Amino acid sequence: MIRSKEARRRAVYVAQILGVTGAYYLSGRLGLTRQVVVDGAVVTPLWPPTGISLAALLYFGARIWPGIALGALFTVSAIGDAFTWSRMGIVLGNTLAPLAAYALLRKVGFRNELARLRDGVCLVFLGAFAGMLVSATAGSVMLLLDDKVPSGRFWLVWASWWAGDAMGVLVVTPVLLVLRRVRRPRLDERWAEACVLAVAVVLAGLISTRSSLSMIYLVFPVIIWAALRFQLPGSAPCALVVSVLAIMAGTDSLGPFAGHTLMEIMINLTVLNACVALTALLLGAIVAEHQNIRRETEHAVVELEALVEQLAPLPGPPSGRYDDGPPGAPRQGGRPAQ
Repeated sequence: MIRSKEARRRAVYVAQILGVTGAYYLSGRLGLTRQVVVDGAVVTPLWPPTGISLAALLYFGARIWPGIALGALFTVSAIGDAFTWSRMGIVLGNTLAPLAAYALLRKVGFRNELARLRDGVCLVFLGAFAGMLVSATAGSVMLLLDDKVPSGRFWLVWASWWAGDAMGVLVVTPVLLVLRRVRRPRLDERWAEACVLAVAVVLAGLISTRSSLSMIYLVFPVIIWAALRFQLPGSAPCALVVSVLAIMAGTDSLGPFAGHTLMEIMINLTVLNACVALTALLLGAIVAEHQNIRRETEHAVVELEALVEQLAPLPGPPSGRYDDGPPGAPRQGGRPAQ
């Protein structure tokens, strides 16, 4: 019995490692379909493997790191022909960055439900902005030492690398965290509203990212609608859809991105994706926190009412101790009046 349990546990662990490796590699190949080359360095406006790696660590713990390392190794090996020491440094940085983000989040008591404002803030500043400094620095330094990036353009490559990794955490990780809590919806009015919201976010995303009228901020009312009505389970997928549509339009130089240089497009995409992700994440967390406070308050009121009912005196017949009664009538516990 003990051996069978141990074998089953090992089989589950190996399956988790292989699953994370496959998800990392497939998402990396998908991200590379919209790659851009900045001074010889291959970067992407959105790097999904970072979001998948951090979500896997939050789900399974730090023991899942071999899956991240293998996924990074296979993805980096697929970019070029020869595997050099610089590529090994990139693999190391891509493995350590989500581990650093995971350690920072666990240190501050991060909760995967993202039902508190502090959890959203921690994911933004510790998981995305701080944690991804490791991968951006390691990758840029390795390329600089390998003479693939000029020293004068180091910070430009570093900023592009960091932005892509951070956007992966801001856009992909919240979606994966809410998937665990998704249940089959009931066919009611909210289901119809969700369908209308899905159509609206696609239409708003296409119009704002492909129209030459610079209506890029048309997506924000839809994101706010999703956060107010469906919290993070609604706003996080909407942010992902908008970011993907914006990246497709930006890399193809369509709509508001037409006529701009590569760096201008990268800056615009980074600012747009960051604003969309922050709006969806933080507003969804605020609404969820307020609803939790309201439910806790209502529960406390119900408990207080039950306690008052228990402590209240039970109704009974009126006591005759102070009943005067008619003259001459006997009093309780005394003698007849003289």
